[in-house]
Amino acid sequence: MVKSGFGCSQFVLSSILSMYSKCGNLGEAYLCFCEVVDKDLFSWTSIIGMYARCGFMKECIRMFWEMQAGEIFPDDIVVSCMLLGFANSMNVYEGKAFHGLMMRRNYVFNHIVQNALLSMYCKFGCITLAEKLFDRVHEKNKESWNTMILGYGRVGPETKCVELFREMQNLGIEFDTNSLVSVISSCSQLGATHLGLSLHCYVVKNPLLHNVSVTNVLIDMYGKSGNLTIAWRILLGTKRDIVTWNTLMSSYSHNGHFTEAIALFEKMISENLKPNLATLAIVISACSHLASIEKGERINHYIKEGGFILNVSLTAALVDMYAKCGQLEKSRILFNSMKERDVVSWNVMISGYGMHGDARSAIEIFEQMEKSNVKPNELTFLALLSACAHAGLVKEGKYLFIRMQHNSVKPNLKHYACMVDLLGRSGNLQEAEALVLSMPISPDGGIWGALLSACRLHNDIEMGVRIAELAIESDPENDGYHIMLSNLYSSIGRWEEAESAREMMKERGVGKIASWSAV
Repeated sequence: MVKSGFGCSQFVLSSILSMYSKCGNLGEAYLCFCEVVDKDLFSWTSIIGMYARCGFMKECIRMFWEMQAGEIFPDDIVVSCMLLGFANSMNVYEGKAFHGLMMRRNYVFNHIVQNALLSMYCKFGCITLAEKLFDRVHEKNKESWNTMILGYGRVGPETKCVELFREMQNLGIEFDTNSLVSVISSCSQLGATHLGLSLHCYVVKNPLLHNVSVTNVLIDMYGKSGNLTIAWRILLGTKRDIVTWNTLMSSYSHNGHFTEAIALFEKMISENLKPNLATLAIVISACSHLASIEKGERINHYIKEGGFILNVSLTAALVDMYAKCGQLEKSRILFNSMKERDVVSWNVMISGYGMHGDARSAIEIFEQMEKSNVKPNELTFLALLSACAHAGLVKEGKYLFIRMQHNSVKPNLKHYACMVDLLGRSGNLQEAEALVLSMPISPDGGIWGALLSACRLHNDIEMGVRIAELAIESDPENDGYHIMLSNLYSSIGRWEEAESAREMMKERGVGKIASWSAV
């Protein structure tokens, strides 16, 4: 075209510009745009749209203002391209500012722009703003409904995703594949199995089971509900990708079938499908739960042979696997080799030492963590307090409990249970009781149980009776508290009170839960 001279035509240049823009060839598109002498709205739309799709918002904004300086004003397509660009680049502040500019300058505000705005706010996670926009739209088209369902599916709440989908069905509005995936995923999160099953029936009746995204979300739904047989059949009978295999492996692991998850990984390999880093993290986690060093070493060897580049998550999974398999030295070597560590990496190393009774090493790792730029979270302190409780490190445990406040971590019931256990085991019963009574949240069975066990361990019957009565007051339906109180009275010969505690159980209709033994 250049040799023949056709490329000099403004119409041809605009068409070439459009072609390069659609192909995403930024350099050639910009050169072609510069050659267009009389730049019309079509030319500006092509170049702005291309920059917006690629997320280059500085160039996009510059072109937007240059276009208006040339007295060419944006139409609905240009405005929607700008909104798409802000959404793709996750520029929340600039996206909201542009929305304000649209309102002040009275830019065109038709259904194309409304849908682009909805999509932008949904991608930003600003679901409340998206709801307000959606409610103000008088004539909602199917794209508006589908965009809103997709937004609820991504951000939540899942209940609204399901409710809106049902309303959409009642109005006879056609839903797209993305909406279907979102609502099935929401059903999975909510445990809404009946709607999930009916949607599966719809998928079977329509040619949608060949859509990989639909297949994956159905496998996830059945996996989370524990129906692994159907999940397996879906995988066998449909087109699948690496995400499909990952979803089914996660489902097996989620339900405690770790051996089957590893077997599924081996089947995938036998079909010459290369795993990704997520696959490897799932299968290593399965090895960790089995505490199988043999299987774990085999997977690690596969990773090395396959030339996979270890990221932070995968390395953390390997550190966790070696720790749970009792190979703390290998775990520490791998941990020390990490150039970058996230909070999970630190936590698995701390909990690894803690579960094997080496609380001092766990505290040493924590001290290194505090010197790094990674902030500890609830799980960090739970692992540390648990380690101190089992090792009897009272002073260190108290110090760590105080450090939680310095790190802006609010203690939950599990943290308090660890502290009560630590103080109770060491004989600091008065301090343990004071901690329970000063808690800003109501104690649960784990906390009362830890304190009662400590009273029995140290033969402090008087305190045990007092604590048991408080525990019964907080949870009258718990048979364990009544029995513990009765046994405490019996141990000091107060038979009438022991009988009275048993009678109280009968009066309140609290039945003793039958226990069983596999011996």
